[in-house]
Amino acid sequence: MPTKRLTFPGHSGDMLAARLDLPDGPHLATALFAHCFTCSKDIPAARRISARLAAMGIGVLRFDFTGLGHSGGEFANTTFSSNVDDLVAAARHLSDQGLPPALLIGHSLGGAAILRAAGEIDSARAVVTIGAPFDPGHVTHNFGDALNLIAQKGEAEVSLGGRPFTIRKSFVEDVSSVRLASAIGNLQRALLVMHGPRDDVVGIENAGQIFGAAKHPKSFVTLDEADHLVSRAQDAEYAAEVIAAWSGRYLDLRPPAPPPGAPEGIIRVNEADPAGFLQDINAGPYHHALADEPLAYGGTNRGMSPYGFLSAGLGACTSMTVRMYARRKGWPLEHVQVDVCHDKIHAHDAETGRQSKVDTFRRVVRLTGPLNDSQRARLLEIADSCPVHRTLESNSRVITELVSA
Repeated sequence: MPTKRLTFPGHSGDMLAARLDLPDGPHLATALFAHCFTCSKDIPAARRISARLAAMGIGVLRFDFTGLGHSGGEFANTTFSSNVDDLVAAARHLSDQGLPPALLIGHSLGGAAILRAAGEIDSARAVVTIGAPFDPGHVTHNFGDALNLIAQKGEAEVSLGGRPFTIRKSFVEDVSSVRLASAIGNLQRALLVMHGPRDDVVGIENAGQIFGAAKHPKSFVTLDEADHLVSRAQDAEYAAEVIAAWSGRYLDLRPPAPPPGAPEGIIRVNEADPAGFLQDINAGPYHHALADEPLAYGGTNRGMSPYGFLSAGLGACTSMTVRMYARRKGWPLEHVQVDVCHDKIHAHDAETGRQSKVDTFRRVVRLTGPLNDSQRARLLEIADSCPVHRTLESNSRVITELVSA
């Protein structure tokens, strides 16, 4: 996944640091990601969700709000409203680059900011919140006893996530005055609300309030076991897959047409989970799938195994070849079903004279329709002529080369 580092001026003119995660293939749409309160663009949830969306053709800009991460400015001078202005500035920068954001994603307080900013981002077609509060003033609960000190002295140092931050009275007053109900009701964009019922930072009731204030089209998806920071890789990956599938209903994600006569091209496989076996598979710009191993072998069972894909290729090619022949002949074939299973047996069992193991694919073909016996027999012969069948039975060569990262 290519990543571009860039900067752009925020609400106060300070330069904000950003990363633009880009697809390996065609860029089908652009998303803008807003991180949680006092977090950064590099929080694991943001990185994982952006990477998975990029693998599906959606570029993602994630940036550090003013005074956080690698961005310039003083955090103490910021407010909820200034975060909203930073988001609008980020969207403007993307539009200037010819990449207007069609999808807005906000995590926690970033989700509340996205809801407020959406009305000022004309290119936005869909909005996603993850663990977002309905009342942004909810964040002040994290300040504890420092709230009284902030009210008295105008500012105080607060420990958040083990790090000290200076919180000023202007921030508390601004965030406490925000009311999102009107902005949500007038969103005029598709809304996906994602929240974990076990979120002990922003309660699940917030998701219900956001959902209730929104007009259709709107959707709610629970994140089950996820914590507030969506820190587990599998939760972030699940969120990304849902976002990509859901947003496809509201964004124009159609890939550009290939040139006439273009070959199928390259199947690109990217490791999605270095700690497991999950793989992102992209067949050019057109198709995306997941490969994995079963739970018993240390995988997460979220996709077919490599051998499963091999069997699927044989079954699909068999069905297509049979259909093509019957269609050309005008025979009354109504439906084709192919079951394939794969096993390895010892070569001597197959009487090959070799001591190694050989692969055996067992294929069961079911043909439905008023076919006569001669037609059925001929179609079974044709099944053996499918290109994948011939490839599996021939002596193939695999040429491997190593290239620089």
